[in-house]
Amino acid sequence: MSFQDSHVPHDDSNRDDGNPSERMPDPAAPRLADPGLMVMDVDSTLIDEEVIDELGKAAGLGERIARLTRQAMEGGIDFRQALDAGVSLLEGLPLSVLDDVYAGLHFTPGAVDLIDTLHSHGWKVGVVSGGFHEIVDRLAHDARIDHWLANGLGVRDGVLTGRLRGDVVTRDTKLAALRQWAHDDGIPMSQTVAIGDGANDVPMIREARLGIAFCAKPGVQKAAPHRINVRDLRLVLDYLR
Repeated sequence: MSFQDSHVPHDDSNRDDGNPSERMPDPAAPRLADPGLMVMDVDSTLIDEEVIDELGKAAGLGERIARLTRQAMEGGIDFRQALDAGVSLLEGLPLSVLDDVYAGLHFTPGAVDLIDTLHSHGWKVGVVSGGFHEIVDRLAHDARIDHWLANGLGVRDGVLTGRLRGDVVTRDTKLAALRQWAHDDGIPMSQTVAIGDGANDVPMIREARLGIAFCAKPGVQKAAPHRINVRDLRLVLDYLR
């Protein structure tokens, strides 16, 4: 792994064009100096890669699985359907391939700096992923993340079964996690931030006081109140008061 209160409605008239330095100031944005909660997606947000695509490459089916990922993230096909189809293609891969994939992942530029800065101001940070606990648990440890939620891969006799175990993380799960973690941490929704790039991130992006589409698919950018189109997560700090 490489280190490179009640919901406040959004005013879409404050939508920006993806450049924080050119956006209109938002007097209702969360305050960095007050405790808050940031929740973000993992694949293509916290990290540069899509983990299932990297597993697909290991299985010799990289483009086939990547196509499913793109369609799901753009909202072209149901996320659960795409996930089940992609995971089924991983059947028979040795569990050890997860170590190889993890070793080749990269935190998005600015990700760890953003997390450390928020922690230094008393914030909590969570990640919700349609990816896999077997990878996300390690990422959360390395980046000192407070909350995380992901899917589990089925394993039998040291190989992947091609099935998921447990409940599947969906767009509704991500939204519920944002609300639950804010409640558990005693954080009002007016002090929440949500960041993601795919269609299943839209509900939590719309629910948080500050919702950001990060280098996102076109439909997500259209739905999000704010956009960042430079791969540097430190730019999120420019949106806080």
